[in-house]
Parts: sequence; structure tokens; C-alpha cells
Amino acid sequence: MRVYLACAMTNPHRDTTAVEEVLRALTASGHEVLTPHVVGEVEQASDHLLSDRELAQRDLAWLSQADCLVAEVSTPSHGVGIEVMAAVSVGKPVLAMAREEVRVSRLLAGLPGLTLARYSSPTQAVALVRAFLESIGGKA
Repeated sequence: MRVYLACAMTNPHRDTTAVEEVLRALTASGHEVLTPHVVGEVEQASDHLLSDRELAQRDLAWLSQADCLVAEVSTPSHGVGIEVMAAVSVGKPVLAMAREEVRVSRLLAGLPGLTLARYSSPTQAVALVRAFLESIGGKA
């Protein structure tokens, strides 16, 4: 499957530990992750070469090519919210995952077509993503 992986990019308090594990697991399972740059400073280095409009167009084009969206929503992010809404509005399956102790927007959690799942460890986050992919007809 082609997976659009999303997480907060500009929030200095973001924790990408679970997202890094999910990325490794998806790649190891043969999935095409359209956005591997979401973790790590090196991977994001070329984003500064794009204008805001170019970056938005690129990311939304990748989202349109994806079979599903997996979004880590523990850290608030305008961009992730836009990506989730864009995916939901065209009927793409969306998994929003958040750490157990984090409060998530009720508006986000209530979107039709969105599955909200909680995790307590990176290993559990990977298991949630695998179960989600199976539920939408993809290989885990």
C-alpha cells in the first residue's frame, strides 16, 4: 500500500519515537511510505527550498496518491489537521493515533471515516498500524 505518514513537523515539543518505529515497520513490510521525511532533521532539510505554496501542493499531491493516511496526532499540528481533513473529505481511510495520556481534539476524533486509536509504546503503535492496514484490505 501507499501510505501517507503524517506527524507534527514544526512543533518543538513533538515526539517522533513511535512514528520512527511505524516508518521502519511499514518499509520493512514492503509498503511505500510517501512521506518518510516526517522524521529526522536531515530528511526535512530540502523542505526549506520550497515556498509555502510549493510545499502544500507537493504534500497534497502525495496525499492524493496515497491509499490511506496514518497520522500521529499527539502533538497539535495545523498541517496534520489539514491532511486529515483532506483525506477524510475524499473517503480515504484514516488512522489517527495518539499516546494514551494525550487529549485529542473532539472535532478531529469525531470525523466520519477516521479511526482514533491510543497507544502506550512505539511497539503498540506499530501493532495499531498493522491492524488498521489489515482492516482496510492491505497487508500488515
